[in-house]
Amino acid sequence: MTSSAKEKRGTRNVATTASSTTKVTLPSDLEIQVTREFDAPRDVVYKAMTDRNLIPRWWGPRRMTTIVDKMDVRPGGSWRFIAREADGKESGFRGQYREIVPGEKIVQTFEWEPMAGHISTETATFTDLPDGRTLLTTRSVFSSKEDRDGMVQSGMETGLRETYDRFDELLASLNR
Repeated sequence: MTSSAKEKRGTRNVATTASSTTKVTLPSDLEIQVTREFDAPRDVVYKAMTDRNLIPRWWGPRRMTTIVDKMDVRPGGSWRFIAREADGKESGFRGQYREIVPGEKIVQTFEWEPMAGHISTETATFTDLPDGRTLLTTRSVFSSKEDRDGMVQSGMETGLRETYDRFDELLASLNR
């Protein structure tokens, strides 16, 4: 399929580098899909994403410190993380868990507090791969194309790649 055919269909690759297994695509006007392969079993990947004590070790870019304000991993439970920069500036992220299937799927809302009201729904699925590896697929659905495009233009991909690199490092330490 040509690039222009993908554009017409609403799917395009935002960016993919040969050195990374992270792939970001736009399957529709309202969606961002991210896939990444991790060198750890599915149960370890899931645990690292749902353990409040592990979140600060990988969530967000290296230049920031992450504080878990709350994290109640159950349907109806809520979460809130605070990203703190070196200069002390803080930015909150929050959401609510809608569905939890341990080791398989997490459905939650996502909202960046400085842009309150622009809420997406994220579905993370965990798939076993050969050799004890895991494919993590995250599909974010936005209420408008403008919200989706705003997220893409925010630099989220760069931050996400760095976050997933940190996640890889954590998984390596847990998987010894």
